[in-house]
Amino acid sequence: MFPPDHALVLFSGGQDSTACLAWALDRYAHVETVGFDYGQRHAVEMAQRTTVLARMRTAFPAWSARLGQDHRLDLSAFGAIGDTALTSARAFEMDARGLPNTFVPGRNLVFLTWAAALADRRALKRLVGGMCETDFSGYPDCRRDTLDALQAALNLGMDQAFVIDTPLMRLTKAQTWALAYELGGQALVDITLEDTHTCYAGERGVRHDWGHGCGACPACDLRARGWREWDAAGRPVLSA
Repeated sequence: MFPPDHALVLFSGGQDSTACLAWALDRYAHVETVGFDYGQRHAVEMAQRTTVLARMRTAFPAWSARLGQDHRLDLSAFGAIGDTALTSARAFEMDARGLPNTFVPGRNLVFLTWAAALADRRALKRLVGGMCETDFSGYPDCRRDTLDALQAALNLGMDQAFVIDTPLMRLTKAQTWALAYELGGQALVDITLEDTHTCYAGERGVRHDWGHGCGACPACDLRARGWREWDAAGRPVLSA
């Protein structure tokens, strides 16, 4: 039996995965992280994730004691077959199915399958991901129904009892900011603003009130609107 309080966080270095990492560190005795290099257009996130991890270790000594090994997996072959706006320089638009062309087919399914294989070897029971239905970008693999089906398949196929945690599933982006503040106070908010990367275009040059990004792509728009909604409401915490 794997320890029930050992977790593996799918950590991209973005706002959502940083909130998920804080959530896991607040709950579990041992937490490891995994990042995926799939040829993403915003590859700067792979560099930022190292910065975020270092800053979290410094800012939160209690969490640092629980934060274990970071893993980086090469999925470039998978990214090469996607032909999406996340893996090639093309305009952000909707496709013929009504899905944004930032949707990489099967990405979360592949990520979680590889994460489960890693977790099997590392004796990590819980897989933590930042998938969200409330403020998601139209991605079908962000739905909880999808993840429930995948959890069942992984457990059958690996003879395990993994649990896929999705702490952001029912939260708006404003509530994700609130969760970060509730878990780590202004220090975690500052790390999120300064060091996390969400922008699909990979832009780090401009510092907006909500952080770095091009300010025009779908990811920047969602992050900015969430920040301003939370800020305008007086920056409440979720439990208030």
